[in-house]
Amino acid sequence: MSVNGDGQDSRGAGAGAAPDGKPAFRPYRHPAAGWGAATSVGRFVAREGALVDGPRATLRMNHENTGFDCPGCAWPDTKGLRLDVCENGIKHAAWEMTNKRVGRAFFAAHSVTELAGWSDHDLEDQGRLTEPMVYDPESDHYVPISWKDAFDLVGSALRALDNPNQASFYTSGRLGNEATFLYQLMARELGTNNLPDCSNMCHEASGRALGASLGTGKGTVDLKDWESADALFIFGVNAASNAPRMLTALTEAHDRGAQIVHVNPLVEAAATRTIVPHDFVDMALFKPTPTSTLNLQPRIGGDMALLRGMAKAILEQAGTDPKALDQEFIDRHTEGFEAYRARCEATPWEEIETQSGLGRAAILKAARVYREADRTIVSWCLGLTQHEHGVDTVREIVNLLLLRGNVGREGAGPCPVRGHSNVQGNRTCGVDHHPTDAFLDRLGEVCGIEPPREPGLDTVRTIQAMRAGDVSVFVAMGGNFALAAPDTPYTFEALRACDLTVQVSTKLNRSHIVHGSRALILPCLGRTEKDHQREGVQKTSVEDSMSMVHLSVGMKRPASPHLLSEPAIIAGMARAALPDSATPWHWYVEDYDRIRDTMARALDGFEDFNRRVRLPLGFRLRQPARELVFRTPSGRAEFCSAALPDVVPAAGTLALGTMRSHDQWNTTVYSDNDRYRGIKNLRTLVFMNRADMRERGIADLGPVDITSTAKDGSRRSLEGYLAIPYDIPRGCAAGYMPEMNVLCALSDYSTQSDQPIMKHLKVTIAPAA
Repeated sequence: MSVNGDGQDSRGAGAGAAPDGKPAFRPYRHPAAGWGAATSVGRFVAREGALVDGPRATLRMNHENTGFDCPGCAWPDTKGLRLDVCENGIKHAAWEMTNKRVGRAFFAAHSVTELAGWSDHDLEDQGRLTEPMVYDPESDHYVPISWKDAFDLVGSALRALDNPNQASFYTSGRLGNEATFLYQLMARELGTNNLPDCSNMCHEASGRALGASLGTGKGTVDLKDWESADALFIFGVNAASNAPRMLTALTEAHDRGAQIVHVNPLVEAAATRTIVPHDFVDMALFKPTPTSTLNLQPRIGGDMALLRGMAKAILEQAGTDPKALDQEFIDRHTEGFEAYRARCEATPWEEIETQSGLGRAAILKAARVYREADRTIVSWCLGLTQHEHGVDTVREIVNLLLLRGNVGREGAGPCPVRGHSNVQGNRTCGVDHHPTDAFLDRLGEVCGIEPPREPGLDTVRTIQAMRAGDVSVFVAMGGNFALAAPDTPYTFEALRACDLTVQVSTKLNRSHIVHGSRALILPCLGRTEKDHQREGVQKTSVEDSMSMVHLSVGMKRPASPHLLSEPAIIAGMARAALPDSATPWHWYVEDYDRIRDTMARALDGFEDFNRRVRLPLGFRLRQPARELVFRTPSGRAEFCSAALPDVVPAAGTLALGTMRSHDQWNTTVYSDNDRYRGIKNLRTLVFMNRADMRERGIADLGPVDITSTAKDGSRRSLEGYLAIPYDIPRGCAAGYMPEMNVLCALSDYSTQSDQPIMKHLKVTIAPAA
């Protein structure tokens, strides 16, 4: 049996309620999406009691400023597409629109100690939170509290701090831009830059790499570029589960003859074929479309070596074929090319093959696809970033693109895939623990405050500070911090060491059960619900993963009359914590246009915000690198000449990466099934290469113990997991988060990005004792 930091069976950490049968594994042989997705959605919507709202949501989700933005992934909306939805998006909306409720009667019937023994699925499955609650230590129950008293509690706790840096303000990607702006304004008016966010755990490496290489922390492409690229390279992305609407772009690319290369240790369903549900003819004919022309399976962490090999091949070809390089682009727009050329020449093919886990022929095949394409997009997700060398790997992507001038022109460029709606907007609108002086100068001038200049704490350092007693008030806007963070037992201890924890949420989750001495649950409106304020129903804005900013408006009556919007909750906390503030918090909440008018003056790129955001599909934030303006020290795009890291596991060890199942969104697990990987009734598993299993004497579905070794030499274990033979390179293994987060020590974070290295843990796996 696997045990987490609380001594409970970790199969409860995300597992479904009661399995409907024994664990089973059968390889998935069908197209992604299609009728399997439609059937799954129908069952799920019925289970949540959303038989009316579910179908309505499919017609209102992701529509040009008249519907609500999908609360799931951050893939851009498509103009004119009536059903711009996906299986997981509908599930996420239905999960929020459930008719189940969690009110005072529920909390009166269940103590926190009792709820600590419930599975995370069971906690969230109770339904929507309906009123603010405060923890009563004498009874060990949450009890009702008025909004005024809740805000007063937050305000008094913050005012009592000796130093504002003893508070930390976390946000997940679900927060809209207007609420984000108010949130960071509150923190900075209090006097702290302690603004950790989920980017610290997912795409921090992308931002740092792109900033260093191109002078912008975002990708340079948009959806139109995807429609005109000759080649698409997809690294470390499980699109069918994490960004399912990408499948439409992949099928369209295949139909026009583009080359599509998927790079992933596991060949995921999206890398084979699909039936896009809104293609009604294909659905009727059961006609799948291929979504790839080449699949490459490097070892975990081997992507940088593959990219280096592709660049080396291009440079070698340039000796006889000058057109292999765009020398004019390199000379006019880049810096450091000769040093990078020398680095590639000095990197032997043997090292490239060893570190990538791929043969030279496969690497040359990928290089040929890149060489023969006039316009290439390289896209990636957490499979590249959650590594020690994540920044260097993303910079290697830019190196490859620069060789052929694939930056700053149509149909080409780097494209990080953000996995959560508005996580990019959070950073754009000020949730950043290390803001620039220019941002703070402008914020201070526009808002009439003196923002702090000392860099704040990111996610890892916030956990360390809470555990050490240096942060005593922790506020979380959305998410499930207790489960999303690494080193689960340590994170639990850190939260419990706080004087006050505040969770702004829509549904019950583990972060409400693992709390500080004092704790508040503040229930907010969901993305699908109407936000009524004094000046009428409000719209909020979000930014997708390709820098488009657009409006979202809810369609449904709120789950409870006692819910407040996120801007209203932030304003309530701010007024209580800053009684002498000149910021018009109440006035802002009456009409979100007022917030946007201030944002238009304070944020670069948001000029004329209220008009432009109401255009069809909103507006795109300017990306200087797209216009060949590089805000780097040299004023040019910078090549990076980093050495290849050694990613080959030591003898007897494996490299393990954590990932989501298909029936899961971040820490929310809908069931114990993973349709695209052929799993039923099981989450406590590890996918392994069959030869690695045989070498260790492990049978199919045999119980195993998994032990990780951290950078600091400490060890963590999970016991009794079941081993699944899978098509994954030798020396590699994979399993689900959040259950496996316990294996990632807090010290296991990248020195390049400060991200937890959840995709590259060093483990040993043996038959269960």
